[in-house]
Amino acid sequence: MLTENFSRRTFIKGSAALSSLLGLGAIGSKATKGLVPKASANTTGKKQEFYNACPRNCYDTCSIVTTVEDGRITFITGNENNTYTKGRLCVKGNTYPRVVYSPDRIKYPMKQNGRGTGKWERISWDEAYTIIAQKILDIKKEYGTTLPICLNKYSGNFNLLNYASEGMMSSIGYTTRAQGTPCDPAGSDAQAFDMGTAYNSDPEDFVHAEYIILWGSNPAWTSAHSMYFIEQAKENGTKLVVIDPLITQTASKADEYIQINTSTDGAFALGMIRYIIDHQLYDQDWVINHSKGFNEFVSYVKKNITVEWAAEKTGVPKEVIQRIAREYATANPANIWVGFGMQRHTNGGSMVRTIDALAAMCGNVGKKGGGINYIGGETWGFNYHTMSFGPPEGTFGDGDRYVNMNNFGAQVLDANDPPIKMMWIACRNPMAQDPEPNVVKKAFDAMDLVVTADLYMNQTVEYSDIVLPVTTPFEHVGVNVSYWHYWMNVNEQAIKPLYECKSDLEIAMGLSKKLNELELGSCTFPVSGDPKEWVEKEFNDTIREMFGVNSWEELRKKGGTVKASEKVSVAWNDLKFRTPSGKYEFYSEKAVEYGHHPLPVYVEKYATPKEYPLRAISPHWKLGIHSQFQHTDWLMAISSHPVLELHPDLAKKYSIKNNDMVKVINDAGYLTLPAKLTQTVPTDTVVMYEGWWKDINYTENFNVKAIPADMGNYSKHQLGIAFHDNFVKIERA
Repeated sequence: MLTENFSRRTFIKGSAALSSLLGLGAIGSKATKGLVPKASANTTGKKQEFYNACPRNCYDTCSIVTTVEDGRITFITGNENNTYTKGRLCVKGNTYPRVVYSPDRIKYPMKQNGRGTGKWERISWDEAYTIIAQKILDIKKEYGTTLPICLNKYSGNFNLLNYASEGMMSSIGYTTRAQGTPCDPAGSDAQAFDMGTAYNSDPEDFVHAEYIILWGSNPAWTSAHSMYFIEQAKENGTKLVVIDPLITQTASKADEYIQINTSTDGAFALGMIRYIIDHQLYDQDWVINHSKGFNEFVSYVKKNITVEWAAEKTGVPKEVIQRIAREYATANPANIWVGFGMQRHTNGGSMVRTIDALAAMCGNVGKKGGGINYIGGETWGFNYHTMSFGPPEGTFGDGDRYVNMNNFGAQVLDANDPPIKMMWIACRNPMAQDPEPNVVKKAFDAMDLVVTADLYMNQTVEYSDIVLPVTTPFEHVGVNVSYWHYWMNVNEQAIKPLYECKSDLEIAMGLSKKLNELELGSCTFPVSGDPKEWVEKEFNDTIREMFGVNSWEELRKKGGTVKASEKVSVAWNDLKFRTPSGKYEFYSEKAVEYGHHPLPVYVEKYATPKEYPLRAISPHWKLGIHSQFQHTDWLMAISSHPVLELHPDLAKKYSIKNNDMVKVINDAGYLTLPAKLTQTVPTDTVVMYEGWWKDINYTENFNVKAIPADMGNYSKHQLGIAFHDNFVKIERA
């Protein structure tokens, strides 16, 4: 129970500007009122089933079967035709009916009279299009270019037709784009240096592994369907090892859990490698025939690395490192899953390279059931037709301009030639999900117009001038693939769009029409078209061959889901790597080109500032995906507020008890959270989970500074961000 005093407090303090932006939020029980109220769509008087796909930024990208009665969704479940989904959804996916019918959905286009004032008025779509189109034309006339218009769009909806947002911007001229990703860039660069690209094997093949290491990943929360196959492997006799600074729910399932000092994973891998080299447990044929630079790497390890050193760095006993090394090297095959969180450090990419090297030297890369699994994009080779329309005739300039998504606020403010004066936000919530949201707010303040297309009145919408209501996955068509598994899922329109909501494709067509009404030839994006015809245009010969279907319609008729061929789903099974040499590169000249050591070497972790002695980690939350799902009343009824997790020993040092309010402070500001004492957290660390809780002005990124990770420029064109190299001090509030 929370104290009465707690319910009157605000979460974020220390920044008057940001507090006024996010508002004051009282915390209390969020009772669920009405499960699935009747939709406004026309009724049919019959029961139907539709195939849908969860398009969120999640490993699982689930195939869904949706039941519709009298024009409203009454039930959803996993698609049994998909052997990954297996007829089941996660707790988040099961709340989709409430996502669709939530009373909190944005229903109509609206204009805010005074940014951040909360004084909204309903407007028509024509009025919204007119305001936006006129501003675009005014900017183009004033600056002679559309570069002052900035698109910030990413992962809130990975339906292929949602790339219409990018296509719309390309159709008006050259613009500024938020580029990169907060998710995986440092690790993707690491694997690109080592193997040519990041490429993971089918997670269903975990069942064929003899030994599995989950290294900094928590699939029990973030990839529940993958966890099924890991559990199946355990039943077959596979040993499961979890290495993580936090005792996660996944760790509780392990045969052996190893709590490692945060950001020292590279030392652990190198310690294992030294033991394997000394005992000649590596695959000599593999490294001789399929790698480059192994001898140089061995020389580095023998000169610089000892198991004793690794034990001191990691806090893991020498005997444990030796035993895990021996078990891993002698298993056939052995599988490592590297989580995204590991590379969210200033030495993140370097740590992934050392773990890649461990997998490669033991000959596990290219084996069914083995490998080094991180992320993949083999199934993403669609046409991306919605992005294929170029700028209007006579457009001058050298192309689009880019700012780093991970330092968005500062780089927008630094853009001067020309300045950025208008933002379009889609599938993102930068005011909550970006580091230094107070700087992001300053960037918004510098705009003439901020337009956000979204489902809910989140923090970014609250500080926009125009909000455009968008459809859920059940109200439009599309197709989805995963960056993890090898299934393609159809998405049918199960119900008519509620209220006045439109898809990103419809919005792009409508804005193009208005632009050309005001100034003929000012936008090349089509002004009409059947969405089913649009999605059919995404298919090409490569996709048809990979999945064995010729069209979206055939995919629908085949049960809504099909799997890519096995020759694709076993990563590097042909051992033909996409590096300059065509081999696995322990020694990478491409890495040198991007300013890194050619070898997978140890890079020291970010130094803990004396004035801020505690690391603050912000991992993914089990009931949300970034700022989606957790805010709905169904999930608020389960978890009504965020907390600060800390170890009892650390709490005792500061005289903090359960539910006491704790101030989390660094030079970016401070926020205040109720304490949750738990032994799952190291004694030098506090944890604030990522997410958005409705009516609570909380963002875990408030005191996260935009410190870059070590890699990202090569494969993602922008550096990643060291979210977990965030250091704070705490005090009882």
